Parts: sequence; structure tokens; C-alpha cells
Amino acid sequence: MDPENHPRVTRDLRKEYDFIVIGGGSAGSVIVNRLTENSEWNVLLLEAGGHETEITDVPILSLYLHKSKVDWKYRTQPQDSACLAMIDHRCCWTRGKILGGSSVLNTMLYIRGNRRDFDHWESYGNPGWGYEDVLPYFKKSQDQRNPYLTKGKNAKYHGTGGYLTVQDSPYVTPLGVAFLQAGEEMGYDIRDINGEQQTGFALFQYTMRRGARCSTAKAFVRPIQLRKNFHLSLWSHVTRVLIDPQKKKAYGVEFIRDGREEIVYAKKEVILSAGAINSPQLLMLSGVGPRVHLEQLGIPVVQDLPGVGQNLQDHIAVGGLIFPIDYEVSIVIHRMVNINSALRYAVTEDGPLTSSIGLEAVGFISTKYANQSDDYPDIEFMLTSSATTSDGGSHVKNAHCLKDSFYQDTFKKIENEDVFGVFPMILRPKSRGYIRLKSKNPLDNPLLYHNYLTHPDDVAVLREGVKAAIAFGETNSMKRFGARFHDKPIPDCKHLPLYTDEYWNCLVRHYTMTIYHMSCTAKMGPANDPMAVVDPTLKVYGIDNLRVIDASIMPTITSGNINAVVIMIGEKGADLIKARWK
Repeated sequence: MDPENHPRVTRDLRKEYDFIVIGGGSAGSVIVNRLTENSEWNVLLLEAGGHETEITDVPILSLYLHKSKVDWKYRTQPQDSACLAMIDHRCCWTRGKILGGSSVLNTMLYIRGNRRDFDHWESYGNPGWGYEDVLPYFKKSQDQRNPYLTKGKNAKYHGTGGYLTVQDSPYVTPLGVAFLQAGEEMGYDIRDINGEQQTGFALFQYTMRRGARCSTAKAFVRPIQLRKNFHLSLWSHVTRVLIDPQKKKAYGVEFIRDGREEIVYAKKEVILSAGAINSPQLLMLSGVGPRVHLEQLGIPVVQDLPGVGQNLQDHIAVGGLIFPIDYEVSIVIHRMVNINSALRYAVTEDGPLTSSIGLEAVGFISTKYANQSDDYPDIEFMLTSSATTSDGGSHVKNAHCLKDSFYQDTFKKIENEDVFGVFPMILRPKSRGYIRLKSKNPLDNPLLYHNYLTHPDDVAVLREGVKAAIAFGETNSMKRFGARFHDKPIPDCKHLPLYTDEYWNCLVRHYTMTIYHMSCTAKMGPANDPMAVVDPTLKVYGIDNLRVIDASIMPTITSGNINAVVIMIGEKGADLIKARWK
């Protein structure tokens, strides 16, 4: 039996399971693995999508998965605060509709965030969620393949032998090392950003295994497919959680499979791991959420929880900061993706196809708005040996939902040229969005209001991030490649003088890139917090036997890419369930 094979789908489901997990993504995959360790319990995983494919395994192709059949293809409601360069002023929110969830479509970056993020969670009244409490859960799932990070003082922060392979990329362009040198020129150290300190520069760590993507489905679900107490149902679109309105107790799940409505019952718990969009959506469809909103739609209110769908947070970066260079060293797609590189990838598991679309190095830096004396940076540089233009205007433009006119006007001239990109991402935005149901039809996509840049501080921090990115391109390390900023003014900001605060403010609102870190929409908090949806054991307030375990439960977004954090939440959540039922 090849553990890398697709797990088998269970055709004949039981009527009843001890646990039903909704959503086989970054958290759900971990939970079913850990709960089935107890052979007395039987566990069902319901996933709306299907299996991974050969294409999802190839790191360089991740953007080709956006808007494909493995994507929920969400788009936000039009708003005038951000995403103004996008079609209809609507940002595109890619979410994985597949076993493994968004860990199948992401860029595989393994970043834990800052220790203060978790200490803050604890200080809001969530005991057990401080940094020292969650660090063992990060280490538990990890199989760190970089020997340098598992020895000496680094060993405290990294685990080996876990299910999730974390490694350095087998393929780094000459730009990758230059990015680190440029960071040093700017006064930062090169360090393990998942270790003792976060501020500084590093080559990214990736959830990869032998040059291929290591999704949570590959890491956590495939190894347990032969466990007798594990059942898997794919293409199963959950429509609501069944809750007894008198006893206030979850007792089953309704879902659509093969065009038929089916029901399964849960003896112990229903666990929502459907992600920061679908978990609040399912809570509301099941009668748990803001009373006024549910009554407007004619949904019987089982539990009035005003926080469901509120407090939406996401990381955004500024797109289009592109630096043409003079040497053929960057990731130009038509030069990289060809029969030779495909053969090299198939035979030796390395080469340009193992590049995560050019993401090579990361820098955590502090703008003038951050406390410089503290290790709590407010901007993350994602440094790429590629840019929006590197594929000749096909997939990246489409994935970012850019208007044709905007793309043609701004970038057409440098298509397929050698470039590098700097994407400054704001780590702790203050703007808060929200999610509403469109109707009580569970097949209608929910209404997504991002509210990006509605807080003036977010614009200011991102603007400083842009200035730092321009300075980064001016370092000697980057100038050696002939780097120069592609400073063609974007169409709707031409009336403002370039390099001024006003121009950058305008740019920030136009090419607003989501980094796909939607979170915090069913937040964890103490009983006296009126907006809390789950308690510190992730149980939904007022409803027995129902938990949410995914990115929704974060009280505030963490300082960095969130996939590693969601996997940690899955690990800790599984232990909380075991503690309750043992």
C-alpha cells in the first residue's frame, strides 16, 4: 500500500459516528488523524471537494489552480476602499475546495508568526493559548528537514518525525541569496524566522516533500486511510449542522452528495473545520449567529451569537512593485516550464518546477510605526524572483482579477522580462470586515465585505512598506543585477506626483493583493466577551457538542502567513477533544 496514494472514499456511510468533521482542510485533516488514533472512536470526514491531482503537486503551478475546479472562486462585494484595479472593484478570494483545503493551492510557506501574537491571545482571556503553550503543537506535526534547524539552540523551536514535512526549496535562483544580502545592507540579520526572533531576513521554509507539495491531505489523511475507524466522504457539500433547539445540542449533519440530501448523526461532537468563510456560513445556516440577520432571512434562531461572521481579518500586500534586471536569472515562465524542466522534475525532483512561483526569501521589518526596540515587526516582505508579468500576462493577472486595461497600461512593456518583485504585506491590520449570508439557500455563496484599508493606520503602514521596498531595490546587492524600479504610474494615480505619499496611498488602494489569510470570523474569547463565538476549548457558546477548529477561531490574525498556525490549531483542538471525552 503506497501511503502517497489517494485515500479511499467510503461509499456506504454509517448512520452514526462518534465525531463528524466538516472540512478536510489544513485543520480538519489534522483532527481526523489525531481522533482516529483512538480505535474506540469512529470518525467521518466530510469534504466538499475531491482528490488532489498531479498538477496540484507541482509547486510552480499553484497560481494555475486559482479559478479552477478546486477553488471555491469567492469574490468580495465591491468596495471603494481597496482592490480598485480589480474587475468591478471586487477582490478574488481563492479557497481550496479539495481534500487538503487551501494547503493544496497555497504557496506552501511555513511561518508561525510572532510569539507575542499568542501571548496576546492568552491575555484576552484565552488560557492555554500563549506562545509557550502552542509551541509544542507546532513542533508535534513538524518534520523539519533542514539539519541546521534541528541542532543546538534551534532545536528548541523545531520538531522532526512529525507528519508534515518542512524543508528549504531545492531550487533557488541567484536572486534568493542576493535578497538576504540586501536585507543585511538594510541593517537586518539573517535568522530562522520561526525560531527565537522574528525580525530579520531568511530563505522561506516550505511545506514540501521531495520537491512536491506536502498538503495536509498528503501529510495527515493519506497515512491513516487504512484505519478501520476512519471514513471519508468527498464531493459532500454540507448544508447545515442539526441542532436540537430545546436541548441546544448538535446531533448531526445534513449534506448533499451525488445530488441527494443525506443525514448522518454524531454521538459525541460535530466539528466545524470549514474555514473562515464556510464555518461562520454554516453556523448561520444552522441558526447560530446574529439574531437580526438570521430573522431577516427567515432562519429560526437557535442561539443568538452576534460575533459569527464578524471580526474578519486578512493580510494584504501591495502588488506591482516590480524591478527589471539585466541578467537571465529570474523565473520567466515560458523559459522555465518546458519539456526539459518537466523531465528533470520527474526524474530528480528538483529544478525550476520546484520553485514556489518564485517566492524565495522573506524579510520581517519594522516601519516607523512599529516599536523599533521590540521584536514585533509590522511588515513582511515577500521577495520573489518573478512578478505579475513573468508569465506574459496569463495566469497571475487572472488570479489577481486585474482589469485588462490596468494590466496593459502598467505592465505590458515588461512582460516576460527578467525581474524581481517585492510584496510588502501588513502583518497586523486594524481594518475589520464581515461575512453575511446572501440567503438561506446553503448553495448561495455568502456575501463577503473585506473593509480593507478602512482604518487609516493600515494605509500608513503599507505606504511605509512600499517606501522600504523601493529602498530595498536600491541596495548594492540588488543594483549588481541592474535593478531599477518599474515606475510607470498606474492609470488612476497619474494625477499625483510619483514617489509622494499621496501617490503611494493611491497605489495601495488600487493594486491591493489579498494574501488569502481570511481568519477571525468565529473568534475565541472568554464568556464575558459579547463577540466571542467559541470558548478557549473551541466549544461554541450556548450549543453542546459543537466546536469550531480552524482559522475562524483566531481572536486576532498572527504576524505572518497563517497555514502553519491553522495546523497548530488543529493539533491543539484535537487534544482538547480528547481531554473532554477520555
